[in-house]
Amino acid sequence: MSDVVTPPTSPVSRERAKEIKRQSVISTARQVRVLSRAELTELTGLSPATLTPLVRDLIAEGYLIERGPGASRAGRPRAMLEFNPRAELVAAVALEPSRISCEIADSDGEVIAHRTARLAGDIVETVCRFIPELVGDGLSALRGVAIAAPGVSSGGAVRLAPSVGLVEGRPIGETVQRRLGVPVVVDNDVNLMAAGEHAAGAGSDVADLLLLHVADGIGAGLVLDGQVRRGAGGAAGEVGFLPLDPAGHGHDGVGPFEDRWSENAIAERLVALRPGRRPDNPVGALVELARTDDAVAAYTDEVLRAWARLIVSCVCVVDPGRVLLSGAAAQLDDPAIARLQALVAEAAPASTDVRRAVLGDRAVLHGAISYALSAAVSGLPALLPTP
Repeated sequence: MSDVVTPPTSPVSRERAKEIKRQSVISTARQVRVLSRAELTELTGLSPATLTPLVRDLIAEGYLIERGPGASRAGRPRAMLEFNPRAELVAAVALEPSRISCEIADSDGEVIAHRTARLAGDIVETVCRFIPELVGDGLSALRGVAIAAPGVSSGGAVRLAPSVGLVEGRPIGETVQRRLGVPVVVDNDVNLMAAGEHAAGAGSDVADLLLLHVADGIGAGLVLDGQVRRGAGGAAGEVGFLPLDPAGHGHDGVGPFEDRWSENAIAERLVALRPGRRPDNPVGALVELARTDDAVAAYTDEVLRAWARLIVSCVCVVDPGRVLLSGAAAQLDDPAIARLQALVAEAAPASTDVRRAVLGDRAVLHGAISYALSAAVSGLPALLPTP
């Protein structure tokens, strides 16, 4: 009696195999933009018999648009297919101490809708209301969401963000993902600023950079080998907690360094030096007053030396090559930046270029769009930063 040999089963289900081929067609069309069916066959390696129903489905879904015939070297002109960037929409959300901003962009990164409003009520409820309202009839085309929060993010949960009411870890990413049914990325706002400057700003020409953001607190976003680095617990870049100054005392989620050298601390010291109304732009006022006031000039040098210590400490560990000054730090004038550059050069073990970030308030949303597009292009069911 002969043995019956059972053919091995494929480790990939038929549905999954079809989805892989579908994503291959979408990815190829997204890169080439306009191409014929024959070119699509050649570039994907799929047979015409396999490709025909896939293309038909993608035309029906709006991913591909049939165009007129293109040029042909021989024979009759071929009908062309064009990728439709509006078939994939992403949402970028920025949470700030007093407001929430949301943008909808297509897969080319072109913003097609924007809304900013006062932050009130539950954050998840607000996000899940804003996005569908902005997307409108295009909700079925939504492929990913990125949320920027001023705190530590790990696995889609946010903590140490008291300015937006998120102190303990709350899984806002998981909740929004479940409600909207698309991949959700949640990350620290400074990480997203770094991603934005790397994608479209002052760091677009380098693979490694550190963005130093000075505001109510002090944080850093780190890009190495073209990727944002978050650390094992999502706290990479929380440089405001570095114990670089014995006089600094952290409290209630505020680190010892930022307690003494943040925008708030500078504003308080300025008022002490020059009694009066608190300046709207403390660092800009500091630089301006330092030109005529010796006491303010001496304090300005203290600030620059403190920030230089912080930068050098980071350079000693990660050697980013370029440091971008963001937030209040970007208000330094050219002489002050030159002074900061000189202080860093004196003490750093490696050459470090110090310059201003250029995107300003737009950096977070640029980074969020980049994140959300990555989630959409990956085709993964979820893309949450994890430890």
